[in-house]
Amino acid sequence: MPSTAERPTLGLRERKKARTRATIQAHALRLFRDQGYQATTVEQIITAAEVSETTFFRYFPTKEDVVLHDDFDPGIADSLLRQPADLSPVAAVRRALQAHFDRRSPAEVDDMRQRLTLVVAEPALRAAMLDQYTQALRLIAGVLADRAGRPGTDLAVRTVAGAVVGTLMASLEAWADDQSADLAAVVDEALDHLERGLQL
Repeated sequence: MPSTAERPTLGLRERKKARTRATIQAHALRLFRDQGYQATTVEQIITAAEVSETTFFRYFPTKEDVVLHDDFDPGIADSLLRQPADLSPVAAVRRALQAHFDRRSPAEVDDMRQRLTLVVAEPALRAAMLDQYTQALRLIAGVLADRAGRPGTDLAVRTVAGAVVGTLMASLEAWADDQSADLAAVVDEALDHLERGLQL
């Protein structure tokens, strides 16, 4: 999330929607933590958040979406667009990710950690996240294509985007093995390895 100085001014309606989404997500994460993901029903989340069923499904089409929804991919794409044109694609992604992590407040980092912990532990969430990886690949490929003046369907562009997304997937797996590690540092180390040519 952008810092206060960078965050665009939202209208009353947008602020209300953001608060509602955050409230539902916060209550859901508490319930998942207290009684387990599988044992928690959508009805329990609705009751805890004091919203209607219609409101819940307007923000989150499925229970999985409550965990997986965030502004990470759009935030990375926006940051990537602002990186200097002379940076290599991987260097630009690396700097964009560093900037995005640096703007996260401690509360946002803790929220991300809770959600990723659930993703790592729950097979249903891991399966649902594969679709997000595909969407992230297309999003990053689109931005990299714009930077390079190439079409988004260019194989080289898709290959670089796929390598970046694969690196993020590997980073999450590594972090899952040691959740005391700093996720941002794990991601940066993995991207550094990619940038240096993946030598073993």
